[in-house]
Amino acid sequence: MSRRLDVINLGDPAQRPDPRMMSSCETGGCGGGAEPLIPPPPTFGEVRINGVEISPEAIAEEIQHHPAPDAETAWIEAARALAVRELLLQEARRMGLSAEPSADEAGRSEVAEDALVRALLEEEVVPSKPTDQECLRYYEANVDRFRTPDLFDAAHILLEPEGTDEKAWSSALDSARNIISNIGNGADAFAAAARTRSACASAQQDGSLGQIRRGELVPEVQAGLEALAEGTTAREPIRSRFGWHILRLHRRIAGQTLPFEAVCDRICDMLEARSWSIEATRYVASLAASGTVEGVRIEASD
Repeated sequence: MSRRLDVINLGDPAQRPDPRMMSSCETGGCGGGAEPLIPPPPTFGEVRINGVEISPEAIAEEIQHHPAPDAETAWIEAARALAVRELLLQEARRMGLSAEPSADEAGRSEVAEDALVRALLEEEVVPSKPTDQECLRYYEANVDRFRTPDLFDAAHILLEPEGTDEKAWSSALDSARNIISNIGNGADAFAAAARTRSACASAQQDGSLGQIRRGELVPEVQAGLEALAEGTTAREPIRSRFGWHILRLHRRIAGQTLPFEAVCDRICDMLEARSWSIEATRYVASLAASGTVEGVRIEASD
């Protein structure tokens, strides 16, 4: 089983979610990202692993991979990650291991030192294989995680105000209400109005938003959809930062709980990965305990 060093979490490995059981996407104009933290000079002593120094420059370069609430915490986490890597590299070399770098799906070759760390972990860390009973207990305790999401087959007509003042918003509201009055609950009338009046790119698809899951739309629009009966158009437009939305709910598709048999293999893989993380954490902590680690703490209880 091939594992990556970056799954070693010196916190609680059991808290790491299985990415295959998670999904998220956004529509409706949401998005953004945070600026990376710029670390201050280190406020602790030199970091050394069995006499080998981890340079401040290396820590500063590593810090981009460790988002944290403040710069000093990010610095410490980066230092710990490099210390763990150095511990593993030293042990792999002591054991005389060698490894051929592999390539990812894009054809990028693995760094030689990463290959050596991988070889060591594959050699020394053996996860326990969960039993069917353990998988079933996990399923029964977390059955809500194995339910397909409710879907909303929906459409909208977006009217953007022609300015930023309240007069422009009020004028757009009047136009939206006029459209609602003219189209009623007719699906064909809604589609025709969407094609000619909507400012959203969905106008080309009769205003269709497709099958929407909760969380994919801005909250006020999602709330508007939740309040609609199937086959109806909202009697009042909904305001968001994008403009006024005339909403139509074609149909609501209730989620279903997946049977244990359909998810058993996924649960088994997740529990095995969790076991590997726990054993890898213990292994790294044992290397730290038997060596000399200065300037950073590496313990399984961290």
